[in-house]
Amino acid sequence: MVVPSVGVLALQGDVGEHVRAFEAAGTAAVEVRTASELASVSGLVIPGGESTTVGKLLARFELLEPLRARIAAGMPVYGTCAGLILLAREAVDGLEGQPLLGSMDLRVRRNGYGRQLQSFEADLDLTLPDQPAGRFHAVFIRAPKILETGPEVQVLARHDGVPVAVRQGALLATSFHPELTPDSRIHGYFASMCGICADGKS
Repeated sequence: MVVPSVGVLALQGDVGEHVRAFEAAGTAAVEVRTASELASVSGLVIPGGESTTVGKLLARFELLEPLRARIAAGMPVYGTCAGLILLAREAVDGLEGQPLLGSMDLRVRRNGYGRQLQSFEADLDLTLPDQPAGRFHAVFIRAPKILETGPEVQVLARHDGVPVAVRQGALLATSFHPELTPDSRIHGYFASMCGICADGKS
């Protein structure tokens, strides 16, 4: 039996920031680099970074198929920025042969909001299931843009009418980086999706 715990894929990206965000939400998180570590967690965050590089590293570390299998079995996964791209079924302007998990019914564009110089921050109306709606200050860095969502995708927040936070079953994804803000609500929400209370217990 897997003890409820949150893992953060630690191949590239904002790993430490996500771990600290979970700590702020009252939940411990562990770094995941191997298939055995993946098997030990009840949920996984795929952090921002470079989606092509992360996809290739997943394949190199023999994590791609085990992760697909865990997702198919219902494990909660939260993808931020590059993680959103990896979860999507299609990435427009993606590089040839770019590995995708293809688990969310999303069509996305890499760097859809522009390159590094076009990074920006925005206040969003965020609605998390079973929680009161509220404003969330979001940081967008080389963010992917969601072009299409399938019928099973629930939109949790929009920016200028475009979905930027979505959920499909046990899968959660944001175009922005909540780990770069002091607001830990999204991390707390994902911990609850993994069956973990705010004190880190199941």
